Amino acid sequence: MIFDVAIIGAGAAGAGLAAELAPHMSVLLLEAEDQPGYHSTGRSNALWHQTYGGPGVEPLTRLSRAAFDAGAHLMPRGAISLARAPDAHLLDAFMAAFAGRPLDLNLLDRPALETLIPGLLSPWVAGVFEPDSCDIDVAGYHAACLAVARRSGALIELRGRVEQLRREGGCWVVQTQKSAFHAARVVNAAGAWADEIAKLAGVAPLQIQPYRRTIVQLRLNREVPANVPFLSDVGAEFYFRPEGNLRVWLSPFDETPTPACDAAAEELDIAIAVDRFQRAVDWPIAAVERSWAGLRSFAPDRLPVFGWDKHVPDFFWCAGQGGFGIQTAPAAAHLCAALIREEPLSRNWTALDPAAYATDRLTLSAAALAS
Repeated sequence: MIFDVAIIGAGAAGAGLAAELAPHMSVLLLEAEDQPGYHSTGRSNALWHQTYGGPGVEPLTRLSRAAFDAGAHLMPRGAISLARAPDAHLLDAFMAAFAGRPLDLNLLDRPALETLIPGLLSPWVAGVFEPDSCDIDVAGYHAACLAVARRSGALIELRGRVEQLRREGGCWVVQTQKSAFHAARVVNAAGAWADEIAKLAGVAPLQIQPYRRTIVQLRLNREVPANVPFLSDVGAEFYFRPEGNLRVWLSPFDETPTPACDAAAEELDIAIAVDRFQRAVDWPIAAVERSWAGLRSFAPDRLPVFGWDKHVPDFFWCAGQGGFGIQTAPAAAHLCAALIREEPLSRNWTALDPAAYATDRLTLSAAALAS
């Protein structure tokens, strides 16, 4: 059998795209691990946060909201970007960057912050509140995508690490550690391994760089309201949110370049996270209960890469989703499916410019640097 599409990687990106394509095409979804979403998707502290990722990512986030709402995958949270007095000007720049976008952004002074954040320490004097931000049920969304793909006939192959990729007789031969498959098209949705998959296929890598991100779960000595908004520092030094009344998920906002791997938290990053947390709020810590790390992968311009490779036929990139891959997954899947099926986007998607995420922007940049 020759599949219409072989998608490499069954995280949120690959699973979402499989769900979009499988009702219309024969789809093979390959996952290297024992379970889909083992790496970035399964370790995400995901928030639907419309400004996260910047103005270039915001349309993908906004257009993903309807799909999350339809599946009941969002829980109200709100988000606040905090600033100390010397950094208050960064909040003005933050607001200006999204001027004219359909966002609900509210500039808060210290008294307003105190009504939303119990125990906020004195250096923090201002913030931008995004009341529409929501927690994402990542596991629920991911499972729903896989279920749609299966019901629509997709073959999901676990422990299917790709070892060879070659074109033969006008189609792709995808050799895994267990089997060989044939497909008319290959989609590279391999996350941190995107450039490695490209090299296997004889495709020039696009410099998709993985970075390690640390998450720490704290247990507190006293209860805090479970509905405190997601809190981050406008200077990108921390973010955290309550998980119930006695626990917090915390990150030091680290981005450590690393090879693609099964990432683990490091003691120094955990210590930095705890120190920054203690400089933000007066929430006494009883214990560091656990920690983990995931990989986020960025293209050089930090925008995602969605489109056909310019030099190798029938090789499609769905990569470089950074830390915003979950919150943009539904829109990314819809966009990539339209490009693969060579269909126009719907009239409601006029805010989305596919060219902004196309591969040629990176190959052209690489050529300019080489010259």
